Amino acid sequence: MKFVKIGMAIFGAAMLLLGCAQAAPQPPNDQLVVVGSVSPITNIIYNIGGDRIRLSGIVPEGVNSHTFEPAPSDAMKLAEADLILLNGLGLEDPTLELARANLKHGAKIVLLGEQAITPDQYAYDFSFPKEGGHPNPHLWTDPLLGLRYAAIVRDTLANRDPANAAYYSANYDAFALRIAALDEAMKKTLASIPPQSRKLLTYHDSFAYFAPHYGLTVIGAIQPSDFSEPSAQDVAALITQIRAEQVPAIFGSEVFPSPVLAQIARETGAQYVSDLRDDDLPGSPGESNHSYFGLLVEDVRLMAESLGGDPSLIAEFDTSNIPGADSNVEQAR
Repeated sequence: MKFVKIGMAIFGAAMLLLGCAQAAPQPPNDQLVVVGSVSPITNIIYNIGGDRIRLSGIVPEGVNSHTFEPAPSDAMKLAEADLILLNGLGLEDPTLELARANLKHGAKIVLLGEQAITPDQYAYDFSFPKEGGHPNPHLWTDPLLGLRYAAIVRDTLANRDPANAAYYSANYDAFALRIAALDEAMKKTLASIPPQSRKLLTYHDSFAYFAPHYGLTVIGAIQPSDFSEPSAQDVAALITQIRAEQVPAIFGSEVFPSPVLAQIARETGAQYVSDLRDDDLPGSPGESNHSYFGLLVEDVRLMAESLGGDPSLIAEFDTSNIPGADSNVEQAR
């Protein structure tokens, strides 16, 4: 009999029976079965793998990826995968544990963040203090680091599926051209913000790699490092800081709704922007802005609009996926 291990840290000592001792069913045309984690990473994988892979994501959109616990159905998905491409850097530890427990023979786990930068480049900050043991894992909010992810994906897919290596390489080349154009558009748009307003105070600190690249300063994060609500003392300190820094806007997140943000905005006079994103793609599946490009464009547009810049500088950027429609991506639940 063949069993899929769930892992004690995730589902106690339970096991999930998959069936008789036979190989997992192969996808049509012998496509690679690839699993990603959060939606920006899954979308980067799609832009390189296109229709030559069967791709699914584990972490549902709109869910806190740091505290997400995979379900038994995810164990089956991971057990069937040829490649499991995660961010690493402590972002998806329960999923990584489950993947290791259920890795089929010949399959491979790739931790993109840990290959994209070296430990001396790790960022530690408000939400991810060094004493906590994990650096800030949100590399993909910097598109040049997202491009490094794409290069790792290209090489990983080509190594496993050399027959389609030219296809993956061509998609990567198109992706790289789009990223170069996007980086320039982001620079111009964010440079239109008055220098004294280039300050980010977010609920969750997802912009530690993004901000220095674009000349912004992250002055704080509202959410404590244990992902709880801030204490009354924390809120009072933030209010004092916002007033002292004359912060024009504070940014919330669709993934982390919090009444504390509205309270802070009322008491400081700062604008409360509720829908900045880090791992929740805008739009709906099939729409042109439901992409990694769309996520970055939407965030920069919101920052420019809220901090006194010119959002029109990036409004018309092409956010569609490279190979076309992403109907072959199965996002978890």
